[in-house]
Amino acid sequence: MKRKTDILDQPAIQRALTRIAHEILERNKGGENLLLVGIKTRGVPLAKRLQQKIRQIEDLHVPIGELDITLYRDDLQKAVAAEEPELKETNIKDDLTGKKVILIDDVLYTGRTVRAAMDAVMDIGRPSQIQLAVLVDRGHRELPIRADYVGKNIPTSDREIIVVQLAESDQEDLVSIYEKIEEQ
Repeated sequence: MKRKTDILDQPAIQRALTRIAHEILERNKGGENLLLVGIKTRGVPLAKRLQQKIRQIEDLHVPIGELDITLYRDDLQKAVAAEEPELKETNIKDDLTGKKVILIDDVLYTGRTVRAAMDAVMDIGRPSQIQLAVLVDRGHRELPIRADYVGKNIPTSDREIIVVQLAESDQEDLVSIYEKIEEQ
């Protein structure tokens, strides 16, 4: 892979998350009855950041949860054949029933991760609503799924990959486009 360009730096990511937090509060008429659920891995720190921003804006504590979708993936058979998938822990302490669950992920691409996340959420409880917040929407949907809140729309080609780096796991905040290098 070859790094093509950087799209969002640390201040741009913070601005996008601030805007998303305001949009969440506006659309839901405040933060009551909300539950932020980060899809592992990079959706979790994004959920925590949104939780902090909502606290700054409304002085309200919105609970968060962490969701592992490994066992819900539709390509699990292929993954198991290649290597054992790594299971991460789902950690949702609050009852989902009747809540507005906002799924949070770093990149929306085909929609398959989000479909798996919705299946996992429905197995845990029955929320009144599921909304989706993503830092980057790169297009190329295979399923009829769209984000309710988007940090940045970045149309890409199939040869490009969006790489999100977050300080919590990667020591810096940066969103970049990489290009797949075709082997000769």
